[in-house]
Amino acid sequence: MEEALDNIRKEAAGSEETRRTAIVALQSLISSLETPDDTLHRFGHMNLQTATVQVGIELGLFKYLVEASEPLTVDQVADKTKAGPELISRLLRYYTAIGVVVQSGRCQYAANKTTRNLTEKVVEAGIRHYFGLIAPQYQCLPDLLKKTGYQTPVDGTKTAFHIAFHTTLDPFSWFAQNPTYLADFHAYHALRRQPDATWLSVYPVETEAAGWPADQPLYVNVGGGVGHQCAQFKEKYPNLDGRVILQDLPHSVAEALITPGVENMAYNMFEPQSVVGAKFYHLRAVFHNHPPDVVRKLLETTKAAMKPESILLVDEMVMPEENVNYMAASIDMTMLLAFASMERTEGQWKELFENVGLKLVRTYTYSPLTYESVMDVRLL
Repeated sequence: MEEALDNIRKEAAGSEETRRTAIVALQSLISSLETPDDTLHRFGHMNLQTATVQVGIELGLFKYLVEASEPLTVDQVADKTKAGPELISRLLRYYTAIGVVVQSGRCQYAANKTTRNLTEKVVEAGIRHYFGLIAPQYQCLPDLLKKTGYQTPVDGTKTAFHIAFHTTLDPFSWFAQNPTYLADFHAYHALRRQPDATWLSVYPVETEAAGWPADQPLYVNVGGGVGHQCAQFKEKYPNLDGRVILQDLPHSVAEALITPGVENMAYNMFEPQSVVGAKFYHLRAVFHNHPPDVVRKLLETTKAAMKPESILLVDEMVMPEENVNYMAASIDMTMLLAFASMERTEGQWKELFENVGLKLVRTYTYSPLTYESVMDVRLL
């Protein structure tokens, strides 16, 4: 058995694609070996895993194990975390059972690869974001679908988000009143973006922007949060002529990065676009946050500001027609319950653009394994 597993590890080390293929195959193998009782406990206790991991992050428990030069005893972990030894003992026993840490002896525990993963800043921010904001919505999904008669939700004002947080506000207005959730949201989405995995790595910016007037808007990042996309744009193309503008709601712009050469502008994307005739209007992961009727309205608003030389850059996931991976399918379902929205295939995007008088010129995929792409969209 161990020899077979070693062979799989060696095969998986070949590339990111083979690693992910191995994970899918092994997960399929595990499922095929389950009894009904195994399946019950796997799904029944799934939320418990996230909850206990969140506790471990808050205590700094995983960091202590990773930083230790040798296994730590229960008492040592309890001393470092300032938590009760009995609680720590039970947590560590559970973490061992789910593969988060390893037990190296009686009452002694050490870090493994998963422990180290859980100390990465992006993972810590992501767990806080999913556990605090997203998990309560997952709990409300069955109630939401009962209310819709098990039809796809289309009303963005009546979603699992509204049920979970007992609010009539849309999520981004709600964020303004709940800054802790907003901070976790921004931290996670900023950290998960690798510098080499952006639209800038594949799109011919310099070719399209050649000869652009210095006094005209070159790049407008609509709904750009605190400005990471603008900062990346200026870092890669510091000498391109034209204005670079960040646009988002006032509470996000108030926290925006101060990047030389970037104008931070408060803007509600549901209002007429005040920056007319820009070369690039870039919307990163904006449309998947809204139901179809709202997406059409947002497209029409941007289209009204575009001139023949303008390009709308729609930076979103472009799903394949079949065999969608687990992470992408999970995000699609999350969009359904939080916003009554969806992730789309290229065909669905193309149809959506054509319905508002726009055309998809080309799709540039910059992260094939996660389907993240930037679509070059222009006036018909």
